[in-house]
Amino acid sequence: MSSKPQALTSIGPMRAFAANSKKIAVELIEINENLVGFNQYMTEYYKQLSNTWGIAQKKVNLKAPKIPQDAEQIEAVKRIWIDIFDNDFTELFDSKKFGNNYGNLVSKELELTKHWNNITNVILQSVNLPSKEEIDEVYKEIHSLKKRVSKLELELKKEKRKNAK
Repeated sequence: MSSKPQALTSIGPMRAFAANSKKIAVELIEINENLVGFNQYMTEYYKQLSNTWGIAQKKVNLKAPKIPQDAEQIEAVKRIWIDIFDNDFTELFDSKKFGNNYGNLVSKELELTKHWNNITNVILQSVNLPSKEEIDEVYKEIHSLKKRVSKLELELKKEKRKNAK
């Protein structure tokens, strides 16, 4: 092996990783593009929530007594607060604007997850390890085999009881 640092990329897992580094770079670029969109939708999401909160709180402040004097007035303030917030937030969540923004937010989040999974798979492939999908497949098969073994054991017990009689 050479003492030159560039020789490291010509052997073992580093060679595979170097070959796949372009895939990782492309995924990272796409992640950055998606993050911009995700952050815009997230900002709009919290803006809608905070605006609704502020408007609902102003309505509560106008409707409720300034300083509740007894337990009955405190309960009345709570009911007013719950009713107004319930109505205002239900109205927000039912609005088309909120629904579109939230749908786009979730969509961007799923795209980000997909890119991270792709990067993880490239790295795992580079070091000759199984991907998440391959591990999940093995787990499913193990689960299926456990169920079959349990079923066979149960049938065997039934057969032994039957023969013992």
